[in-house]
Amino acid sequence: MEFFDINWDETYGTLKILGISLGILILFYFLANYLQKTLKRWLVNKMDDPLLANFLSVIFRLVIILAGFMVVFKFVGLSGVVSGLLAGAGISAFVIGFALKDIGENFLAGILLAFKRPFRIGDVVNINGMSGTVLTLNLRDTQIKTGDGKDVFIPNAQIIKNPLINFTIDGFLRYDFIIGLDYGSDYKGAMKVILEAISDVKGVLNNQKKPNVWISDLAESTLNLQVTFWVDTFDREIGDMEVKTNAIVQVLEELEKAGYNLPARVLEIKNYRDQGFKEA
Repeated sequence: MEFFDINWDETYGTLKILGISLGILILFYFLANYLQKTLKRWLVNKMDDPLLANFLSVIFRLVIILAGFMVVFKFVGLSGVVSGLLAGAGISAFVIGFALKDIGENFLAGILLAFKRPFRIGDVVNINGMSGTVLTLNLRDTQIKTGDGKDVFIPNAQIIKNPLINFTIDGFLRYDFIIGLDYGSDYKGAMKVILEAISDVKGVLNNQKKPNVWISDLAESTLNLQVTFWVDTFDREIGDMEVKTNAIVQVLEELEKAGYNLPARVLEIKNYRDQGFKEA
């Protein structure tokens, strides 16, 4: 039957072209991955910025893969299609740009963030009320991990449009807590005890950023002292919250040893039970 009369030469030629085309795509895919890793390592060594290095290497990888598709189109004889695509790039860019406005906006915002570098990998940031540690900058979004372990993907355009707070960009972060003293205490002596106690806590800086004690408030029943100290956020040997906890415990123990009273809030209660009331 003619239905089963197959031109094996033509079929073999078609399969051969498809096989070579697939091989070219696979070659460009692995080449793009290899060059991305190589470029990323080179950029990290040159600029010491993993965030920007990763972003640029991802863009380079996409360019290599796109070049692979162009080569395949040329090989299978679709050069006219390629020329048509390039000729209609203006209209296509307008249509695609309008349809994918948000994606394009986030992509351009990612480029700005990569070169402006308001944060680095490992920085603790607050973006539009969302706090966490920066993990990576992608083409569309930035990934951060919150303190309770959640991974949050924030569109890059939102980061550009909203205030960004970086707590660790210069390596220093200040913490503080309040200590209440009983009125009539030796205030200056207590402040000296606090400074000596907090200076001995591991993780508290004592060089260019020294701890301080201030009188912050004259409360109803206590004189409130504000204790401030700095930590090095680049030092990951001990966590910031652990440093703050140790500082508070150390200060409380030393004040108690020195005989200082740390009163709670005092309430005055009046008893009118035995007093009579006159009728109007």
